[in-house]
This record gives sequence, structure tokens and C-alpha cells, in this order.
Amino acid sequence: MLRFAATRLISLSLSLLAASVVIFAVIEVIPGDPAAFMLGMNAQEDTIAALREQLGLEGSIFARYFNWITGMLTGDFGTSYTYRVPVTELVLARIWISLPLAMFALILSTLIAFPVGLIAAARRGKPADMGIMATTQLGIAIPNFWFAMLLVVVFAINLRWFSAGGFPGWENGFWPSLKSLTLPAIALALPQASILARIMRSSVLDTLDQDYIRTARAKGLTRRQSITRHALRNAMIPVLTIIGMQFSFLLAGAIIIENIFFLPGLGRLIFQGITQRDLVVVESVVMLLVFAVITVTFLVDIAYAAVDPRLRRRA
Repeated sequence: MLRFAATRLISLSLSLLAASVVIFAVIEVIPGDPAAFMLGMNAQEDTIAALREQLGLEGSIFARYFNWITGMLTGDFGTSYTYRVPVTELVLARIWISLPLAMFALILSTLIAFPVGLIAAARRGKPADMGIMATTQLGIAIPNFWFAMLLVVVFAINLRWFSAGGFPGWENGFWPSLKSLTLPAIALALPQASILARIMRSSVLDTLDQDYIRTARAKGLTRRQSITRHALRNAMIPVLTIIGMQFSFLLAGAIIIENIFFLPGLGRLIFQGITQRDLVVVESVVMLLVFAVITVTFLVDIAYAAVDPRLRRRA
């Protein structure tokens, strides 16, 4: 198990290094001068040069990449061009919105998808199965931003059960803050639950066709017992893959939802950094999200090995 974990850790560390090179290179080739953009069209050349030096934009690209990487390793993500505060402060202030939102949405997605997928697998070919598959197909087809606006119209404007947007802050109470994240979490969770339910159904059905399941049924186990005792654990490997991918998407890909609900999270911070040409914020936050995705991937791989001992033996 330790050898498997070390192998995966080395592989993912190399992926993280490659991602840092790509992110820095993409940011560097964007046309335009951030200093000139900040100072406006009528800025003088000497003023722009002074601001470039202040922002650390002088020097070779290799020196700036090295300074960026070493700074992140020590917790220094640079200083925002726009907010004039360390990027670390911006991230720490906003991650406590994006991270709970992603976890809330993932919990809702899992709680919906697991029983729905198992029911569809247990009733394959029956009306319940066909109804579930039709509903999940609709959930996949509907864009989450359109569904988010529909939730606002129904539950915020008409019924007035929730606010239409904004975030009161955790210091103002747990339940008011959680309530403000409910509609965004539902908007993110339902499409993901549809995907996860279909994967759960397909994985369980594939497992039920195996010889050991037929042997268990021949010994007298019911279909429900064979699913819960034998098929479910072996069917979890592709499901764990989707859950890991979904958490990464929910953490890094909620930019539109955060803007619809006016949530000051990491997604909205990236959007503001792009529009304001705040490249330090963009590259640092994107790199942080890549690190989160790679960390989740590593944890999913460890979960694979815990569920399927064949992976440990193969490593």
C-alpha cells in the first residue's frame, strides 16, 4: 500500500510541476501590459516602467517563474495588482465560501445519486428504471446556470424561502450562511447527481453479470442481497472516479454559479482577476485549484487501492 501511494504521489507531483509551467506560460503570452492597463491609456512610459518594476514584471521569464514557484512553496502567492493585498489573504477569505459550496453540492449529489442508481439497477428494464433514466438524461441536458436562474425565480422571488444572492458570512451565523449556499449547491448538485446515478447504475449492472454474482444467486441470495453484499463494493471503483472528478469540477468550475448568486468565492475572484488583468491573482488561484484537483485525484487513487486489493498487488 505504501509503495502504491509513493508511486502515485511521485506521478502526481510531476503532473503538478508540468501544470505550473503551462499556467505560467499561458499567462505570459497573453497580449497587453498589465501595468499599462492599470494606469490607463494616458500613462507615461516612465510611470509604467516604475509600476512594472514594483510589480516584479522585470527580469527574464525564467527568473520570474522561479520566484513564483519558490514563493508559492513558502506560502507567498504575490500581491494583487488590483486589491493591493497579498493573494494569500484573498484566497483565505474566499476559499471558505467555495470549499463549503463544493462539499455541500457533492454531498447532495451523492445522497441523491446512490439510492437512485441502485434502484434503477435493481429494477432494470422496468418502468422505475426507465423513468429514472429519462429524468437523469434531462438533468444532464439542462445547463446548471439556467437551472440556477430557475431556482432563483421560484424559491427566491416567488416563494421567498431563500435570498436571491449574496453571502452573509460565517461570522453572522452558520444557518444563515448555509441557507445562502443552498440554492447554488442544488444548482450544482442536480446535474452531477444525474451523471453519478447513471454511472452507478451501469457499474452495478456490469458487476451483476459477473460469475461470482451468479454463483451467489445460485446459493439462494436474492437480487437485493447480491447487490448489497457483493456487487456494490466492486461497482464503487468507477463511481469513486466520478466523485473525485465532480469534486474537482465543483471546486474549480463554479465560476458561473458564483456570479449568478453573487458569491465572493474563488470562481468569482478568478473572473474578476481576468477582467481586471490581475495576472498574479489569476495564475496563483488557478495553480491552487490545480493543486486541489491533483490532491483529490491522489486521494481517489488511495481509495481505489483500499477498495480493490488488485491495484496494490499490481503496484
